[in-house]
Formats: sequence, C-alpha cells, structure tokens
Amino acid sequence: MATGQGQSLADAVTEATAILRDAGVPSPRVDAELLADHLMKVGLGRLRALMLGDTPAPAGYAELVAERAGRVPLQHITGVAHFRYLELAVGPGVFIPRPETESVVQLVIDHVQGMAGPRVVDLGTGSGAIAGSIASEMPGAEVYAVEYSALAHAWASKNLAPLGVNLVLGDLRDALPELNGTFDVVVSNPPYIPAEAIPNEPEVALHDPPEALYGGGADGMELPTAAAASAARLLRPGGYFVMEHAEVQAAWIAGMLGRGPWTRISTHPDLNGKERATSAVLAGPDDTE
Repeated sequence: MATGQGQSLADAVTEATAILRDAGVPSPRVDAELLADHLMKVGLGRLRALMLGDTPAPAGYAELVAERAGRVPLQHITGVAHFRYLELAVGPGVFIPRPETESVVQLVIDHVQGMAGPRVVDLGTGSGAIAGSIASEMPGAEVYAVEYSALAHAWASKNLAPLGVNLVLGDLRDALPELNGTFDVVVSNPPYIPAEAIPNEPEVALHDPPEALYGGGADGMELPTAAAASAARLLRPGGYFVMEHAEVQAAWIAGMLGRGPWTRISTHPDLNGKERATSAVLAGPDDTE
C-alpha cells in the first residue's frame, strides 16, 4: 500500500478498501475505517467527517491494512471485540465472540427477568462475553464463569473482574461440584465443530484457538453433551439451560436432551433465522413429561 507522505485520509481509506476487498475480507470498507479509527481514536462519525477534508492518513495505517489483508482478525489488530453493550479485550488464544451469540444472552435475560438474585453460570466462557453481558445487564444476578484454557482465562479475567463475575479456571465437565443443584440458569457456547470440518474463514481456521472450535469426536458432540450433563448436575429442579450449537446440530441436540432429565425443550433461531440455540428446563419430581 503506497501511503506516501501527505496522502489524505480519504485516499488512504479508499485504497485500503480496495486492498481488503481484493484479499477477500468480507466487509472491506468498514474494516478500513475501523483500522483508521483505531489509530486516530475519533469515532467513526468524526472519521467520516475528516475524510471530507484534507486530513492526512495516520502513521502506521498501511501496516495495519497489510495485516488485515493477511486475514488476521480485525479484533486481534485492534485488541477489542464489541458484544452487546460490552467492549471486550481479545487477542491470540481466545475465541472472538460472534454477533449470533448475542441472542443466546437475550434468552437468558428474558428468562431471569423479574427473578430475585438469579444464580447463573456460563460454561466455557472464552472471553467472558456471555457471563459479562449477563452481569452488566442484570446487576442483581450472581454470575459464575468457567474456562479451561489458561490463555482464554487470562482474557476473561481482564474482562470480567470489573463486572463482579466469579471466574473459575476449570473443565466444564466437572467444574463447581460444591454448587451442584444451586443454579437457576446454565448457559454454554461450547466448542462444537466436527473433527474433520475446517472452517472456511481464514480468520477462524488460522487464528481462533482449536480448543475453542472443535467439540470432540467425529461429530463434534462430546463437549456439547458434557455441557448438558453438567447443566443437569448444576441446576436446581426447574432450572433453565440454553446452549448454542451449529444449525445442522439442532435436531441432534433436541433429541439428546429429550433422552435426559429435561422438559420444555425448545430450539431458537438467531438473528438470521438459523436454529442456533436450544433451551430446556430441568425436570422436577412433579414433571411427568
């Protein structure tokens, strides 16, 4: 990228957009602007206004554009991922939270609305996106989060400490045994990609940690099955479980829960209408379903 001395911000962003488009980046114009704003820190509205004049391009812009053209995730370059109302610190070693997961958080918030001091646990929290959103949007909730990866746990600690979340370094298969039967909600976005399924996007395949992607076993269902088993252990009777999964796994997940101690099993669409989450209620002694 030939950002010569005196190149204007507008020309640099236009050139960057073309470079990113040629590299196959899905949102080249937006990413070009976000990279410029990462250096200038003026906000996108002000940045676009500055592009109408002769404001010079910021130093170092070409290098950031080259990184993004190499399909390094935008969030790794800026160090920030936006999720619902949170700005999360992210980087190598942690799964970048996805917009579709925001609807999973909404399912939890809708369920606990009006509940006094609900106790919620997020199994496999990664960056802390789900747990942090629940804690920030439901200040009366007592929120726990479990993460197995030491690297991801470090990112989650940075994000969750200011929000008062109880973060545990542990395995979602056996975490928090001392709190069995005490949670109102268990939520999880576990790894669920089948062993042989390599993600199409280079940002995911090359930069998201494998332990956050692959669910174990040929079908990727080992960790989702374990998350459901832990939910049954951790919830009180009548407690609510919701888990994110791949669209093609919806029927399998519902069937798996149907063979367990669950009632009111429901599949939920994400914002794109894809069946990306399933919820269920832990049956109590009076449930006959």
